[in-house]
Amino acid sequence: MLRTILKRTDILALAALVALSTQATAQTATSSTSTHNHNHSHQAKEPVLVNEAEIQPRDLSDWEADWQSVYPFLQDGTLDPVMEHKAKSGKKTAEDYRAYYEAGYKTDVERILIDGSSVTFFRDGQPVQGQYTNDGYEILTYASGNQGVRFIFEKSGGDAAAPQFIQFSDHEIVPTKVDHYHLYWGDDRTELLTEVTNWPTYFHAELSGAEIAVGMMTH
Repeated sequence: MLRTILKRTDILALAALVALSTQATAQTATSSTSTHNHNHSHQAKEPVLVNEAEIQPRDLSDWEADWQSVYPFLQDGTLDPVMEHKAKSGKKTAEDYRAYYEAGYKTDVERILIDGSSVTFFRDGQPVQGQYTNDGYEILTYASGNQGVRFIFEKSGGDAAAPQFIQFSDHEIVPTKVDHYHLYWGDDRTELLTEVTNWPTYFHAELSGAEIAVGMMTH
């Protein structure tokens, strides 16, 4: 998450450095129990458990905004510096991290607009809209021993093509605005809870790819 607070001028400066790094990389190139713990690069020595007593109901207002997928930025190389940054302190190569996030971020929904109870999915600019109501939450225990919470909403109206269920995972367990989230969607609530390798991820639409990269590296 973009928890580190940076001045706007600092973000722009860092974003410029990321953009230059990305260009340099491109130029060089041309010359339920599950397995995903949502900690990404934040490896914990002890399992991170959820205290259910601390969980509070959340409304769609927590995610109300215009959002963009980060998948295109992974594909076009904007996030290459992030993968290299992870490799310096992680146990994988930059290429391995990129493959991991390729599977995780992959989606054909490039934009999501959340307004009140309305959630609109955009594929190639074409909207599909649904109205959603709160359907509680589920605590998941991963193979690593870590736990996470998914907040679930069920479709109550809208387009037939809109998914019946959407499930948010954003590392929070109480009502709060967030700067990014992972979203799962489909028509089978239970089956959807078993999906752990593909977690389309969305950041605020007004951010540039370079700004997103900076946030990832300063988190």
